Parts: sequence; C-alpha cells; structure tokens
Amino acid sequence: MIRIRSLRKAYQRGGQQIPVLLDVDLDVQRGEFIALMGPSGSGKSTLLNLIAGIDKPTSGTIEIGGVDIATLSEGELADWRAANVGFIFQFYNLMPVLTAFENVELPLLLTGLSARKRREHVEATLDAVGLADRMDHYPNELSGGQQQRVAIARALVTDPMLIVADEPTGDLDRVTGEEVLRLMDELHTELGKTIVMVTHDPKAAARARRLVHLEKGVLVPDGEAGPA
Repeated sequence: MIRIRSLRKAYQRGGQQIPVLLDVDLDVQRGEFIALMGPSGSGKSTLLNLIAGIDKPTSGTIEIGGVDIATLSEGELADWRAANVGFIFQFYNLMPVLTAFENVELPLLLTGLSARKRREHVEATLDAVGLADRMDHYPNELSGGQQQRVAIARALVTDPMLIVADEPTGDLDRVTGEEVLRLMDELHTELGKTIVMVTHDPKAAARARRLVHLEKGVLVPDGEAGPA
C-alpha cells in the first residue's frame, strides 16, 4: 500500500541545508503493522510525518494507495489526509474544552455526513475502544489511558486506510501502555488496519509485525542496527 522510492528530506538552516533522510526506499503492504525505530535524530519522526502527509519531501516519491502524495498541492494534501489517515500522538492532542464525543467527532466535521450519521459513527467507535460510558466526559476527567483511547477513536472514526502513531505509549505507565498496545494490535488483526508506528520502546515494537531501523537518515538492514 505504501511505496517509497529515493526519498530525501533536508531542512534549511540559514544558508545551510541539513539532510535528515537520504535515499530511503520502503514498501509497506496493506494491513501490515510496522514499527520505526532508531536513535534520537535518526529521522524516524520525519519519515512518519512524510508518510502521513504532514510534511513534504525534498525529493523522491511517496505512493500511498496508488497516489504519489509528494506531488499534491497543500490543499489536495489536506483533503487526502482527512480522508485517508488517522493520527495517534504521544500527548493525545485532545481539545480540553470538548467532551470525548466532541473530540472524536472533529474529523467527521470535514465530511458531508449528517449530524445523525456522525453520532452513530462516534458512538460506535467509542464503544469499540471501551469508552461508551465516558463520551460526555472532558479530557481532564479521564485517565491518561482513557485519553489515549479517545485519541485512537478519533483516529479510527473516519475509517482511514492508514494509521500513523508517534510514540503512542510514551506518556503512559506500563500497565496502561499495555492496554493501548493491545488495542492497537486488535486494530491490526481484527480490522486489518495498516499501522506505521514510531517508538523507542522495545515492548511496543514487539507488537508490530516488522521492525524498520533508521540511523542517520538511512534505512539499516535487519541485523545491522545498533541500539535504538
């Protein structure tokens, strides 16, 4: 589903270009669950942002579902993200003034669904993550694990073909992190979701079906990677 070729990303710092990714080639099959690992500064979050359409590459191609998103305009990219990508972040990124229901509903406001249909989608998704009884609670009334499950529900509610997760257990204790990882495993095994996850945690990475190691902007073949 994901086909990346000769991908490069560099950032401008004053009059100097700072390379972050160097000629990355990567294939991810539909329904696959992969973990991106590597030392800090290796480029894994940059690669995740490029796959999610949050950032644009300096050069190369990123085909997702047959669309080279590197060629899309900013407006086209925003529409593509809204229709195809669900985001799970380390710090949840929930709106504190909105209830769990309203936070999950946010991505649906960009669609043409009626209010009744939006409610049906939100209620079903919150029920799927075990929070049907918390939909009217605000984020500060929820535990860290519950907030992350709201964030997962928000990522799922549009039924995206791709889920990207950036350190989804990084702000959780061990037990709560395990609950979130079990839920992500279910998204993969039961719903067939394609998941690309960045993590420093070997236990989180063990949930993935494949590890992809980055070091200094370059993909490292299995067996050659240093400690993440």
